[in-house]
Amino acid sequence: MVHLATFLGLLAHGFTFVTAAPAPNTSPPKSVLEDRATLEDRATQPGRWESLGGILTSAPSAVSWGANRLDVFALGTDSACWHRWWDGSRWDGWESLGGTFHKRLAPVSWGANRIDIFSLGSDSALWHKWWDGSRWGGWESLGGTMQSTPSAVSWGANRLDIFMVGTDSALWHRWWDGSRWGGWESLGGTIVSEISSVSWGNNRLDVFVVGTDHALWHRWWDGSRWGGWESLGGVLQYDPVSVSWGNNRLDVFALGTDHAMYHRWWDGTRWGGWENLGGTFQSTPVAVSDRADRLDIYGIGTDNAVWHRGWDGSRWTPWENTGGSTPRQPSAVSWGPGRTDLFISGTDSQLWHNW
Repeated sequence: MVHLATFLGLLAHGFTFVTAAPAPNTSPPKSVLEDRATLEDRATQPGRWESLGGILTSAPSAVSWGANRLDVFALGTDSACWHRWWDGSRWDGWESLGGTFHKRLAPVSWGANRIDIFSLGSDSALWHKWWDGSRWGGWESLGGTMQSTPSAVSWGANRLDIFMVGTDSALWHRWWDGSRWGGWESLGGTIVSEISSVSWGNNRLDVFVVGTDHALWHRWWDGSRWGGWESLGGVLQYDPVSVSWGNNRLDVFALGTDHAMYHRWWDGTRWGGWENLGGTFQSTPVAVSDRADRLDIYGIGTDNAVWHRGWDGSRWTPWENTGGSTPRQPSAVSWGPGRTDLFISGTDSQLWHNW
C-alpha cells in the first residue's frame, strides 16, 4: 500500500503511476513459434509488457537476492536513486533512496535479503548504499576520481569487488573483504568502454573492457594474483557484457562495427573464436543465464524494440522481437531456472517489465 504522503511525494518528483499497459503487436513468424516449442519454460514473452511507472533518466538496473524476489533501481528526474521491488506477490511503490548521480546504478547481492548499490557521484567519487535485511544504510563515499559506471560483482558471502575507469582511463579496483574496504588499486590498461566483471566461482574474477584498438581485453584474478592483460581481438564499438552459467565457464558478447552481435566463450580450457550472431543493434546488449548451459541475450534493434536470442544447450534459437520501445540498454535478471525478468526505460521514460 502506498500512503497518501508517499504518493504525493512521488508525484512531486515527477513520478506517474500506470495500472495497465498496451501490448505491442509483435506476432512472431511460424519458425520462431516452432523453436519456442523446444523452450517451454522460456523466460520472456513477446508482447507481455507491464508499466511500473516512474519517470526515469537512466537505464534501469535489476538484481535478485532470492527466489521470487526482484529489486529495480534507476535515476529519477532529480538525479536521485529510485527503487521498486517485487516481494513475491506484488510490486511495492517507488521509494527514493536519495543521492545525486550521473551514471547508471550498479546493484549487487551477496546473500539472502542483502543488496549493495554503487554509483558515480556528482563529485566523480564512488558512492555506496546497502540494505542489511531490515533497513537501508546511508550513502558512503568510497572516494576515487572516476569517469565510468561502476561494475560490481560478488564471488561469495560478504564479499564485494568494484571496478571503475579512472580519469587516467585505467582500470581501478576496490574490494570489501567482509570486515573492511581495501584501498583503490590500479590494474592499468587504457580503456574506452564501460567495464563488465563476472565471477564463475569462489575467489575468482574476470574483467572485460574495450581498448583503444577497439579489441576486447581481459584480466582475471585466479585466487592469489592478477593475470596480465590479454587481448581477445575483435573490432568492437560498444561495451562488452559477460556472464557465467557454471564453474570455469564464461561467455562475452559485444557489438561489432557492423552493429551485429558477436560472441566469444571460455569452455574451461581455451577461448573459442568470435562467432557472429547477426542482428542489427544500436546499444550495449545484456546477457543472463538461468541455469547451466543456458543463455539469453537481449539487444535494442534499430526499431527501438528489444530483440532476444537464446542458447538452449545445443544451439542458438533465431532472433525474436519481444516488443517494447527503448533507446537505452535493457536490464535482465534471473531468480531461478526458467525465470528471467527484463526491464527497460521506455521511450515514455517509464519503467517497463517483461517476464
